[in-house]
Amino acid sequence: MSDQFSKKIEKKTGVDMNSIKGIADSFKETDLSDEKAVRRLIKKVSKTAGKPVNKSTEDMLVKMISKNKGMLNESTISKMINKK
Repeated sequence: MSDQFSKKIEKKTGVDMNSIKGIADSFKETDLSDEKAVRRLIKKVSKTAGKPVNKSTEDMLVKMISKNKGMLNESTISKMINKK
């Protein structure tokens, strides 16, 4: 990933690239069919981004992630985030 692209992502999200890579690794390692694991992942992302997620949003994200686990990609995640 280019430095310029990384800096744009960091500026837009307010999260450093190492944290973003850590979150991406967490997605790879998480069993997306395990509701508790998905909730832990959502809390980790929320904490890293400094953006609290209320219970109803968390429930919606869990449902969407579990439903779309085979089709979860950057586009899907972006749509989920931008819905709010």
